Amino acid sequence: MSGVIEDERWEDYLIVLRPERNEPDWWAGAPSVARIPDGDTYLATRMREAISPRGKRGYEVRILRSTDGKRFGNIAKLKREEVPIAGFERPSLLYDPDSGLFSIYLCGPWPFEGEGNWSILRLDDVEDPEDFDPSTATPVLCPNTSGGERDYGVKGYKDPFVWFDGRRYRMLVIGYHPERTYLFVSDDGRKWSRAGDGPWFDLGGWHTFYTRPACVLPMGAGYLFVYEGSHPEWFDPPYNIATGLAWSPDMRSCVDLTPREPYLKSSTPGRYHTWRYSHWMWREGQLWVYAEVACENDTNEVRLFRLDLH
Repeated sequence: MSGVIEDERWEDYLIVLRPERNEPDWWAGAPSVARIPDGDTYLATRMREAISPRGKRGYEVRILRSTDGKRFGNIAKLKREEVPIAGFERPSLLYDPDSGLFSIYLCGPWPFEGEGNWSILRLDDVEDPEDFDPSTATPVLCPNTSGGERDYGVKGYKDPFVWFDGRRYRMLVIGYHPERTYLFVSDDGRKWSRAGDGPWFDLGGWHTFYTRPACVLPMGAGYLFVYEGSHPEWFDPPYNIATGLAWSPDMRSCVDLTPREPYLKSSTPGRYHTWRYSHWMWREGQLWVYAEVACENDTNEVRLFRLDLH
């Protein structure tokens, strides 16, 4: 694998959640975080087993709550058979301070019958995330339904990162296949339209096998776009994923800040150097980052990194 930029601030972390089994290919990961201002922090994360075929191993989306953003307790489990869906990938959790409601987006092969295409689903909004009802899942973004002719070549959409920018909802999502980054916009979070004719962020540099969105962090002057990807010469590039950084002034275009090598990969690698599915946020004068990271025994766990930027 390509090198990684050295930054000792990423050496310390807290383990937020481990997989249910301490065995290879059992993963806890794909975290999405929402916080009530001056209140509790909620975490939605995908739990993955090693038994089912690849692409269908996400057996539940787990919802956890914390008073400090560091120590979490489980409050709900959304199981794949309750949707029903063949398997989960990354969820996206949001809190609306105006309505006081939580929203969650899920993804996986849809519909359940047959093979299905990767699609984005939304559950009914709730006042408390422990009340999310998986049976209310409704598709909001499917291939060949949102972009017309512009969807040509896109076989599915997965792994959403959704946020509200004060005016509109925005969704960065993987368009499959090959995995590239697409941007969608919405006035209500349910009806989505493609922003632009092609990928918002494309293959290039060290990320020529996959190029995927992780999250967007407002910076005052523009946005930090956190992306992830892999190279075809890496071991098992569909799952051996590293993280890079880009900057956008207006979410219309962006500049790759790490085009030659990834910025972050696991400091505890086994066969995989995976550091992916990260959610970055400002908190208590620090940068807090939740991420799925590979361990020495080929399990993945959710870790919290806290960086002082002074």
